[in-house]
Amino acid sequence: MSTNLRTANVTAMDPVWDAVVSGARRVVASEPSLTNLLYSNVLNHDGFEDALAHRLAERLDHPDVSADLIRQAFREAQESRPEIGLEARADLAATLERDPALHKAVDCFLYFKGFHAIQTHRFAHALWLMGRKDFALYLQSRSSAVFQVDINPAARIGKGIMLDHATGFVVGETATIGDNVSILQGVTLGGTGKSEEDRHPKIGNGVLIGAHAVVLGNIRVGDCARIGAGSVVVKEVPPRVTVAGVPARIIGEAGTPHPASVMDQLAVVQDLTG
Repeated sequence: MSTNLRTANVTAMDPVWDAVVSGARRVVASEPSLTNLLYSNVLNHDGFEDALAHRLAERLDHPDVSADLIRQAFREAQESRPEIGLEARADLAATLERDPALHKAVDCFLYFKGFHAIQTHRFAHALWLMGRKDFALYLQSRSSAVFQVDINPAARIGKGIMLDHATGFVVGETATIGDNVSILQGVTLGGTGKSEEDRHPKIGNGVLIGAHAVVLGNIRVGDCARIGAGSVVVKEVPPRVTVAGVPARIIGEAGTPHPASVMDQLAVVQDLTG
């Protein structure tokens, strides 16, 4: 099935967008003071992609580059890479599934800076691939200032990403992140050395990375691995294990087939102390 056909099917039957709209209507009914916010960012829009571009542009607006110019760039990025909308839906659904503090899809759509930072990166990455690298770098700078998240626009990120709390998340130029990954605040996916080569981590599918963990160099973190909070990872991590410590070492199995979905970090502490 072509990407355009998949996108058309999502547009015709779009449970994520329906959940955002339904939540927006409930907020308007219960908190009239937010009516303008909800209509401007959700209810006045025909679909998910249009509303997403509007919300992000409003948050990234600055006298240097207006929200209107950002929206135009986002439209061009969406035309070049229409799967952005599908990936963003997967991110929102993943956050709703994994974050017990999130009760309505519209709250993530409007307020969660981790979600906003990842979506800004998706548009910046598309612009980077289109050759609009200067605009992509500008978006990286604005996202860093507004959301406290610094992702190089060349980095490649999969779908179903939950960036929890988000503050201080840093991703280098040649890093890659697989699908269905959960990452907490303060995480760094950093490089080693200063040569222009492949120098950043490769994070597999289903990985859970705890708060303030640091992963350095062109190393692979295997699928469904778990990295403990505050760890410094400088060696390859096999699939389906837990690593923790400074430097990180294997302390056991991952404890679950899907660490990113379960979000169990306490077991890492118990493994280290027990």
